[in-house]
Amino acid sequence: MIEQIVTPVTHDLGQFQVRRAIPSRQRTMVGPFIFVDQFGPAQLDLGSGMDVRPHPHINLATVTWLFEGAIDHRDSLGSFATIRPGQVNLMTAGRGIVHSERSPAAERAAGPKLYGMQTWLALPDGREEIDPAFEAVTDLPVVEDGCAKAIVIMGELWGARAPTTCHSATIYAEIVLAPGGAIPIEPDVDERALMLVGGEAAIDGQALGLYELTVLSPDRDMTLSSQSGGCVMLLGGEAFETKRHVFWNFVSSSRDRINQAKEDWREGRFPLVPGDSEEFIPLPEAPKTVSYP
Repeated sequence: MIEQIVTPVTHDLGQFQVRRAIPSRQRTMVGPFIFVDQFGPAQLDLGSGMDVRPHPHINLATVTWLFEGAIDHRDSLGSFATIRPGQVNLMTAGRGIVHSERSPAAERAAGPKLYGMQTWLALPDGREEIDPAFEAVTDLPVVEDGCAKAIVIMGELWGARAPTTCHSATIYAEIVLAPGGAIPIEPDVDERALMLVGGEAAIDGQALGLYELTVLSPDRDMTLSSQSGGCVMLLGGEAFETKRHVFWNFVSSSRDRINQAKEDWREGRFPLVPGDSEEFIPLPEAPKTVSYP
């Protein structure tokens, strides 16, 4: 049974589109997921690339997952990683971190491809101000049979557990179904949702809309299937009892903490990103990512 369908807001960034499902007026969170963006597929022009200049985060963890392309990640801890398909980048902001995301030089020369997911996880009560951290994980478990393959990105699914750090109960997986493929979706967490990111698929016979966030009822065994083949993201986890506020790149249970972070960024109190400290994104007056009542 489907509880809710959230149609994302599409932001056209010129050479590629970003579709934001949450936060929205319809829904603010699914488990710990408080931000769900899908971008691409896109082929950028030769010599161009994605350039997300250094910007700050607090009280959350970012999760980057690619289907195609590559992104160079740098952060104020001194971390550097080139994320590619099959690798998950988990950056825990905690009390504060700054990072940038850019297309690698080799990708620019060939015309970068961009196709993937960017999600944020709110950190649980009592752990919002933990030390910042970064990890790039490639040894992710794969569950498959002849017509279905699932990569477990976070948490435990289908008897396999990913080594990726979870700050609260979290599930996250990429599911690829061949024509005629099917896989069970079990009620093992408080909240869960699906997003069809390519091809065609249905949950208990009801077709999924491309890029829509389909929130499932929490207490039912269901079956994800595809007649002609498709790719679906499964996400969810522990429901939060305490409301989270969002302003720009800041998430917190305290509006005062967000206001402090805004002031700290304006005044240059966040750390710099080694190797990428010449530019930064200024604090916007009216950001696209905000809390909803």
